[in-house]
Parts: sequence; structure tokens; C-alpha cells
Amino acid sequence: MKIIASRENPDFRFLQRAQSGKRAPGERGDSPFFVALEGPHLCESWLAGMGQPELAFVDESRMGHEEIARILSGVEKGRIRVCTPALMKAASQVVHGQGIIFLCLAPLKTPPPRIRSNCLWLDRVQDPGNMGTLLRTAAAAGVDQVFTSAGCVGAWSPKVLRSAQGAHFALTIHEGVNLSELRAQLDIPMIVTALEDATPLYDAALPRDCAWVFGNEGRGVDPSLIESADLRVMIPQSAEVESLNVGVAAGICLFEQRRRHQ
Repeated sequence: MKIIASRENPDFRFLQRAQSGKRAPGERGDSPFFVALEGPHLCESWLAGMGQPELAFVDESRMGHEEIARILSGVEKGRIRVCTPALMKAASQVVHGQGIIFLCLAPLKTPPPRIRSNCLWLDRVQDPGNMGTLLRTAAAAGVDQVFTSAGCVGAWSPKVLRSAQGAHFALTIHEGVNLSELRAQLDIPMIVTALEDATPLYDAALPRDCAWVFGNEGRGVDPSLIESADLRVMIPQSAEVESLNVGVAAGICLFEQRRRHQ
């Protein structure tokens, strides 16, 4: 356990770099990278599902809080960095700091050679809140694999982590995937959401396992993916509204599939 009192401390600067979403010097785009998990819920979820963090930063004034003390009891002492309240406030990305931040190495996954189980494909989803909602919805619906394209917001960025509320640890997330090339690895149908030439969701024959594709907030799914889909579905809705939020649309589709095959 070490005490940190200066912003110039190398460990603290490392934390700030991770909080900003920047890679450390020398890290390649395809190499493992560090992420910051802020708050007791995310830190406890990491401990339960992933093991030890690289470092655990804690506000010295809150070490005695029951929840934080319980988390720290599961962290190796040499990984703990005790910070002044001022330093923790400087590191925090929320209005009211939560007293503990883990610095962790994000899992870097290789896509499987063949895809045979229910999965979620995200094409250029750019809003962190939407990405977090999509991950949380997928985990709740029992989907365990997510593939994100280049152009998507980073799945392990701080805002996405907060929005997903621990869903990352129930999922295998593959980032920066060429979805068009991945199409050849599918042994299950691919279903896209589209507004034209699409079957109403509640009339569609939904398989037990498929690759669900949801697209960019403004432009939707890439036309080439729509063209190669096995099924296009649309969600019937009031004519007064043009389209649904992508996170809401995914929730409706995934849980309709779950309802039919539960």
C-alpha cells in the first residue's frame, strides 16, 4: 500500500491517461490497453469476474466506508494507492466522486473462427450512452458475444463503462471488427433492422440463434450489411415518429426473440 499526494506521481498520471481514453506511449492500437473503472459497483464486478486490478486508487477519507473496505480486502496490498481527497476529486469523472477507482488491463479478444451462437453486431454506434445501453441490454437478454465495427465508440471508455453498469463482465467484446468480412464466419442467420423491405418484427420467423445487427444513430446499418442479411425486420410504431433510439430498438428485438425461445 502506497500513499500518493502529488499529481506528478507516475501512477496517478497513468490513471489520468486511462481516464482520458488515451493510450500509453508505445501502446499499439491492437495491443491490450488500460481502462479506469470508477465506483464500488464496477470495481467489485471486476474483482468477481476478472480478478486483481493492476492498481486500486482509493480516497484516504473513505477507506473506512463498509463497501470500499470490503473491496479493498480483496485487493493485494501492493496494488493499492491511497490518495488525498483532492487528488481523487481531480481523477474522478463524475460530479460526486465515489472514493475508489481501479486501473485495469482491458481484455483483448480474438474473434472465433466460426460464429454459432446468438450475438450482437454494432455498426458505427458513436454515443457512449447508447453503447453502454446496448451492452447492458445484450447481457440481460442472455447474449454473450458482441462485435463492434471501426467507427464505434470504445466499448471500454469511461462513459460506456458507467452506462453499462458491469455488463462488460458478462460479455465477450470484440472491438474494431470488419463486419463485412466477419459475415463469412457466420453459421447462423444475420438479421438487420431496416425501414425498407422489412418484415414486421412480430410477424418475422426469429431463429433461436442469430447475429443481430444494429447501426449508427443517424445513418442506420451500412447498406452492404443490409444487402447481405438473411432477414430484415422493422419494429411497428406510430407514424408520428420516424425511428427509435438504437438502444431501445435492440431491447425490443432481443427480448422478443428471448420471449419466443425461452
